Amino acid sequence: MPDNHRVLHVAAEVQPLIKTGGLADVAGALPDALHTLGEDVRILVPGYGGAIERARATARLHAIAEWPDTRLLETQLPGGCRIWLYETAAFRRRAGHPYEDPEGAPWPDNAERFDEFARLATAVADDALGLEWRPDIVHAHDWHTGLVPVHMQLARVPAATVFTIHNLAYQGLFALTTRQTLGLPGWLDHWEALEFDRHMSFIKGGIGFADRVTTVSETYAREITTPEVGAGLEGLLAWRGSDLVGIANGIDTRRWNPARDPALPAAYDADQPEGKREARSALLRETGLQAEETMPVIAYIGRLAEQKGVDLLVEALARIIAQPAVVVVLGSGDPVLRDALRRAGKARPDRVYARFDFDEAFAHRIYGGADMLLMPSRFEPCGLSQLNAMRYGTIPIVRRTGGLAETVVDTDDATLADGSATGFQFDGDDADALGETVQRACDHFAQLETWRALIDHAMRRDSSWVRSAKAYRTLYHDAFDARQRYLPPHL
Repeated sequence: MPDNHRVLHVAAEVQPLIKTGGLADVAGALPDALHTLGEDVRILVPGYGGAIERARATARLHAIAEWPDTRLLETQLPGGCRIWLYETAAFRRRAGHPYEDPEGAPWPDNAERFDEFARLATAVADDALGLEWRPDIVHAHDWHTGLVPVHMQLARVPAATVFTIHNLAYQGLFALTTRQTLGLPGWLDHWEALEFDRHMSFIKGGIGFADRVTTVSETYAREITTPEVGAGLEGLLAWRGSDLVGIANGIDTRRWNPARDPALPAAYDADQPEGKREARSALLRETGLQAEETMPVIAYIGRLAEQKGVDLLVEALARIIAQPAVVVVLGSGDPVLRDALRRAGKARPDRVYARFDFDEAFAHRIYGGADMLLMPSRFEPCGLSQLNAMRYGTIPIVRRTGGLAETVVDTDDATLADGSATGFQFDGDDADALGETVQRACDHFAQLETWRALIDHAMRRDSSWVRSAKAYRTLYHDAFDARQRYLPPHL
């Protein structure tokens, strides 16, 4: 196999065309990083109505192939990586949320749509569309693409497959009869194939059929082989053994760069961090929060969900603002958590500001202007917010789990002395643990020289995709070699 590979990434969303969470950031940034390293990379994504319109607005978009009642459209990401949009009526009419209707219920045709998407990916991998391009590796992401390795084995496509679990909590579960609706062979109903708890599991297809399985941090790769985090699939994941690999995510350091961020009122970097003070002042003016220089601005950005520990934030909020500190929240999700935060903001508008949508420019302004970022997640496969925050000199306060445990170095005398401290970690699943850690962070904030050193450490951390992309290249070699040595006997 040559040093450079032909790699097809298959994902349900990709930044900047369609995004509901961190999957889109990874699906856009990792292929671009691999492209920079010399890989021949293409990305395949469903052609949702909104994604097609955004693609047309930003770059040339043209048809390159036909498939029954569908077209394959091509454009490019800003970094030059080619992206293919699968345009079909079932996806095109989803101009809003790609997986859920306006009431938050899954679209009733999700199984059919993503099975069709997997079949299209298989056809592309087999060059059945006449593109004159065959990948060595097909890299599928999360449950939406879990049937890609299944269809590729059924069709005997020779490319190796890699499947990445971004969040095991979302498994793509459907009625067991869905297998028949999709026209898949009956033996897939077995518990050793796609059956899971009397359902059909898309993610189980990716875990069980791909040549290699990855997840987005080494810690999370270990955690999902345990009953506490494995969501019922810990046995299968443990059985994969060394085929299960954790590779931590990076961030797109072009998009997340305080030295060149148009959303910020002033540029700054680790060598000249003075602009962060101006960003903080601007954020306080925008939100109406009132904080003296001795009071930290503490932020939360993300989904309002118990998985993210937002209920712990709500419970600890009175203690946090009594430090004293001010809190700014940007997110959407659980209406109970939203209403609790709204009430807190109305009761203390000088100390709590909450906004319940997602505005990426405002998120950039928060990262730039806040002093600390809260991530009290109960589990977190990798997390990107803490990486963005450190890039902007905003110090993360995280629960010691998943990717948070391995990307944030807790602050103590030793880590301050050796220059490795980048944030604060806590154990425990309660508001007291969170509140105590915020107090510890505020105590350090009061020590001006210590806090400046902490900002410097965080901003100089290498959170780029380069190291991770190199690890994926090594994994691709391994997966390709494994594909040449082994084919399941039932095929």
